[in-house]
Amino acid sequence: MSEGSPVGELRRVLVTGGAGYVGAVLVPKLLEKGYYVRVLDLYIFGEHVLDAVKDHRQLEQVKGDIRDQALLGQALRGCDAVIHLACISNDPSFELNPALSRSINYAAFGPMVRISKDSGVRRFIYASTSSVYGISDAANVTEDHPLVPLTDYNKYKGLCEPILLEQQSPDFTTVVIRPATVCGYSPRQRLDLTVNILTSHAVNVGRITVFGGAQMRPNIHIDDVTDLYVMLLEAPDERIAGRIFNAGYQNRTVADLAETVREVVRREMPGREQIEVVTTPSDDRRSYHISSEKIQRELGFVPRRAVEDAVRGLVVAFRAGRLPDALSDIRYYNIKTMQAVQLQ
Repeated sequence: MSEGSPVGELRRVLVTGGAGYVGAVLVPKLLEKGYYVRVLDLYIFGEHVLDAVKDHRQLEQVKGDIRDQALLGQALRGCDAVIHLACISNDPSFELNPALSRSINYAAFGPMVRISKDSGVRRFIYASTSSVYGISDAANVTEDHPLVPLTDYNKYKGLCEPILLEQQSPDFTTVVIRPATVCGYSPRQRLDLTVNILTSHAVNVGRITVFGGAQMRPNIHIDDVTDLYVMLLEAPDERIAGRIFNAGYQNRTVADLAETVREVVRREMPGREQIEVVTTPSDDRRSYHISSEKIQRELGFVPRRAVEDAVRGLVVAFRAGRLPDALSDIRYYNIKTMQAVQLQ
């Protein structure tokens, strides 16, 4: 679809956290598809994140806090859909200031849903997380599996789900996505996610440290998960209304991921033919093998990019100099940035 020609009935989309790791890849895709996009974000990782599309006539950027209900009401005005990505993301960042994190990830969520519905929003897409399952030795963890969160970050992500689904109605379509751990290159890069940090260390140090190794981790490429959010805007109401979907691709142990990273970097990065993998004990018990059969069966969503593709994309970015000071720049690490900005 050509630029400026919106898709379907849902023409105007509010993306909370649109200047984050996933949002920075999603927003340009939405603009390319013809949507009018309004981003609401604190921009704590930099106001440059969306520079590639900042002059697009169908993009509006709003710097602000989702806890500000008056601002939220203004940001929602005229919007047909919400893709809610904004949160304090990952366990260490959440635990840095639990009260702050709870206020953003949980306390602000109910008011956001209600204000969205009252503002005439017709579709609300919530990015939960597959880490709500915590630890499970089930062969395939489906959406019906009990939630056993091991941390407050996981717990509050899960507690938001029923708040949204309870508001499901014929004129307010709700859907929850539980994505696997996202990997790959973004203009707002994170190097504190499993595949990404393993790749960074392989490229920049020539040495990978594996903490534990036996833990099972589901993964999904950032281009696949952002394609999914676009698909969810286009799906018929009846196929997604009030539903929960896992969204992952390859379930791999951390040790397997390290070997994959080592092999790809050895092939793709000059001067890194020898990469050491060191294993050390870990108290991180999170381990689960998620099933994404439901989303494939009911929505036809099948990821197209493997972990190897994510690693190759990151190597390309490193070689091109797009990720300078990868080991020291705090903007790549959520907890370091949170410590620096001291958000209240």
